[in-house]
Amino acid sequence: MQEGILKAKFGDNDLILQTGKIAKQAGGSVTVQCGGTVVLVTACMSKGVKEGRDFFPLTVEYQEKTYAAGRIPGGFFKREGRPSESEILTARLIDRPIRPLFPEGLFNEVQVMGMVLSSDGAIDPDVLAVNGASVALLISDIPFSGPLACCRVARLNQQFILNPTYAQLEKADLEVVLAANSEGVVMLESKAQEVSEEIFLEAVKFAFESLQPIIHLQKEFAKLYGRPKAKIEYRKIDPALQKKVEELAQSKLKEVYALSRKEEREEAVDLLAKELEATLTQEGYLAADIKVALHEVEKDEVRRKILHQNVRIDGRAFNEIRPITCEVSVLPRTHGSSLFTRGQTQSLAITTLGTGEDEQMIEALEGEKYKSFMLHYSFPPFSVGETGPVRGPGRREIGHGALAEKALLAVMPSKEKFPYTVRVVSEILESNGSSSMATVCAATLSLMDAGVPIKDTVSGIALGLIKEGDKAVILTDIAGLEDHFGDMDFKVAGTKTGVTAVQLDLKIQGIDLNLLQKCLAQAKEARFIILEKMQAVLVAPRQELSAYAPRIDVIKVNPEKIGELIGPGGKTIKAIIAATGASIDIQDDGTVLVGSTDAVKSGDAIKMIKAITDEVEVGRVYLAKVKRIMPFGAFCEIAPRKEGLVHVSELAGHFVKSVEEVVKIGDEIRVKVIGVDEMGRINLSKKQAEEKA
Repeated sequence: MQEGILKAKFGDNDLILQTGKIAKQAGGSVTVQCGGTVVLVTACMSKGVKEGRDFFPLTVEYQEKTYAAGRIPGGFFKREGRPSESEILTARLIDRPIRPLFPEGLFNEVQVMGMVLSSDGAIDPDVLAVNGASVALLISDIPFSGPLACCRVARLNQQFILNPTYAQLEKADLEVVLAANSEGVVMLESKAQEVSEEIFLEAVKFAFESLQPIIHLQKEFAKLYGRPKAKIEYRKIDPALQKKVEELAQSKLKEVYALSRKEEREEAVDLLAKELEATLTQEGYLAADIKVALHEVEKDEVRRKILHQNVRIDGRAFNEIRPITCEVSVLPRTHGSSLFTRGQTQSLAITTLGTGEDEQMIEALEGEKYKSFMLHYSFPPFSVGETGPVRGPGRREIGHGALAEKALLAVMPSKEKFPYTVRVVSEILESNGSSSMATVCAATLSLMDAGVPIKDTVSGIALGLIKEGDKAVILTDIAGLEDHFGDMDFKVAGTKTGVTAVQLDLKIQGIDLNLLQKCLAQAKEARFIILEKMQAVLVAPRQELSAYAPRIDVIKVNPEKIGELIGPGGKTIKAIIAATGASIDIQDDGTVLVGSTDAVKSGDAIKMIKAITDEVEVGRVYLAKVKRIMPFGAFCEIAPRKEGLVHVSELAGHFVKSVEEVVKIGDEIRVKVIGVDEMGRINLSKKQAEEKA
C-alpha cells in the first residue's frame, strides 16, 4: 500500500487524509485528521460468497476508546466494554450513506471499521469517520460508487458554521449532518430549535457546497493511492427464471395487492412463494434464486402501480395520511401515558418523572455529561406478527429512540423551570411504516399528559419516494411495502413554528435539492394535519402532575452553608434523607431540590434543611433536643451542629432548684432564641417559648 498524504480546508481547520503508514494489511486504510482529532478507518472484503446467501452483508463498527482523550475508563473494569449509545449511532451514521453506493448483486461480506485514535475534545469525530469510510472504500479493491463526503453545519447568531466545535453546537439553534456526492444529497441528520423549512434548506445548500472541495480531495487521493478494484462475480438471477416467475406470479400479485390488510397480503405472498418453489425447483432452479426473483417481481409491481397507474397499494392518494386516533391517560398508575395509532402503526408512550438522582451519567470522549431527558424506543417482535428473541435494544431501536429524542429536545422545559428527570418509553405495539414518527407523536401526548410543561406540540411524518429517470413520486406516510420497495425514507418532525428533527436515508445514489425542497413542503402539510388530530385530544400540558409523581420543591440556601448542610462525610445530609425518605440534590449555587411523593416528608426535609442553613434568628421558636445538662442550665440542639444554652433561669416561670426537675437528656422542647453574642453563642429560653405559644 503506497504511503501518501493530502489535505484541504475544512471550516477553521484542515482535513488531512493519510494512507500507507498503518493498518497496511486492510483492503483500504486511511487516517482522517482535523485539529487534534484523528480517526482510523479501514475497509475489508471477504474473498468469496457464502453458499445460499441472498443479501449484501455489510457491517460497520465504530469505537471510541478513552486513551484518545488521555483518560482511563471509570468503573471497576478498566477496559471498554460493549459499544456505547453514541458509538452505535455513529456506526449507523457511517452505514446509512455508504450502503446505497455498493453495486447491486455484491454478496461478498464487507466490513468498515472506524477507531478514534486521538480526540482534542473540540471536534466530534463522527463526521471524520464517515469521510474516512468513503476514502477507505475508494482506495481499496472493494467495488464502491463513491466518493461521498460528510460535514456538520451549525447555525449560530444567524450565521452558518462549517465543522463547529462542541461549544458552538451548545449555542446553535440548528445542527445539520449532511452526506453528499457530486450529484446530490445521500443522507441527512438534523436537530433544530423550531427553524423554518426555508432556513433548514439554506443550511443544507451551504453544507452541500462546502462538501464539493472534500469530494474533489477524495477523488485526487484515490487517483494517487487507490488499488485496482477486485473482479467480482455479481449475483444475478437467471433471466429465464426471472421471466418464468413473472409469467406465473404477475397476475396473482395484482390480486394480492388488491387486498387491504397487510397480514392478508403477507399470507398470500407466502403462499405464492411456496407454489412457485414447488413448481420451479422441479425444473432445477434453487429455492433461494426463486425467492429473489419473486422479490424483484413484487418490487416492479408495487413501483409500476405507483409510477404508471398513480395508485398506492392501499388505495390512498400520494399525500394522504392513514386514519389517526389519539388517546391519553390510558394507564392508571403511570405519571403520563398515551396511545397513538396511525393506520397499522401504534405507539404506546409512557412518561416517568424522577429527581436529580435519576439523571443518566454518560462518559464520553469529550468528558462526563448528564442527561435529564431520555427517550427509549422498544420494538417487540409481536408488533409485526412475528416471533423472535427478546434481548437488549438493537441498533435500529437505539437509532429510532435517538431521533425521537432529538425531535422533542427543542420543546423540553429548562432544568430551572422543571427540575425533574424525565424518561419516556415508546412501546411499539403494531408496525407498518414509520414507528419512529409515531413515537414522536405518542411521546408528545404522554409528556403533556404527565404535566411536563413542553413549549409546544410536536408531530412527525415519514415520506417515501419512487423514482425512475426524471419521474419521481413523493409518498406521504409510507407504509411498510412502500418503504421496502421504495427509494427513500424521509422523516420530519416539528411544531407549528418550525422543524425540530430531520432524518433522510436513501436506497438510490442521491437526490437533488429541488426534490428535497418538495419533500419538505409535503411533509409540512402532513405535520400540520397530525398536529390538529393531537391537539383535539390534548391542547396543552396538564396543570397538575400525577398523584403518583414525585413533587420537587426548590429552595435556595447560602452557598457558604453547603458544607454545613452536607456535613462531615455526608453525615448530615444522609441523616435528613434517612429521617424523611426524601431525595435531596444540592447544587453549587445553593439551589437545593427536595423530592418526594409524600408532601409531609418533603416538608419535614425542607424544615431540617432550613434549620441548618438559615441564620439563627433572634425571637424565633425552635423545636430543640436536650443534648447535655449542666448545673447552670441545659444545652439544646436547635439544628444539626447548632447548640444553644437554656440557662436555669430561663427553664420555667418559677424558681428551678435543679435542671433535671424540668428537662432530661433526649427531651424535645420548644425554645426561643433570645440572643446571640459576639462569639456566636446562642442563648435560648424555654419559658419565653411557652409564653409565646
